[in-house]
Amino acid sequence: MFCSHSNLSKFAVLYRKVSKMKNSRRYKIEIFGLSNDTHNFEFEYDKEFFSEFENSLISEGKGSCKVDLVKSDSMVNLSLKIDGTVELICDRSLEKFDYPIKVNQEVIYKYGDEEIELSENVFVITKDTHEINISDFLYESVTLEIPMKKLHPKFENDSEDDELIYSSKEEEDNKKEVDPRWEALKKLK
Repeated sequence: MFCSHSNLSKFAVLYRKVSKMKNSRRYKIEIFGLSNDTHNFEFEYDKEFFSEFENSLISEGKGSCKVDLVKSDSMVNLSLKIDGTVELICDRSLEKFDYPIKVNQEVIYKYGDEEIELSENVFVITKDTHEINISDFLYESVTLEIPMKKLHPKFENDSEDDELIYSSKEEEDNKKEVDPRWEALKKLK
């Protein structure tokens, strides 16, 4: 099962532009000399990895990214399996907690005349491309797994909503009174 991120393309373009990896060498895969076969790679991410991105949404985290690379004459197919945690701050209690990250994503590189991005996970590269850098995909995949509402696990079973519900006697009275025009429309059924 591969993770489908509908908003990945806008997000990906934004972060590819601001990505300023200082030492991204450790996230590159040399594809030029690889045979047409399946190859396996493993990469680690940690606090240092996230600090290398400008305006990173994450400052702490730790995990691994296993990459299954299938190379053929016409394309390079990457299957990324990311497993780890990131440190988040609870929106309710402001306590830090580790949030689990599990992502399966596929990225396809097709060979062509010029380098272009066809979609958020399909790219065209030239035959003389020497390497593929997965740092942006790794960062984007982990970042997109962060929920909008960050709650400490101790609040998972709370039935209390975060929204404040306000109801006055006047609003309740208005709900009981039905506009006579609506009553007339109901009779038309």
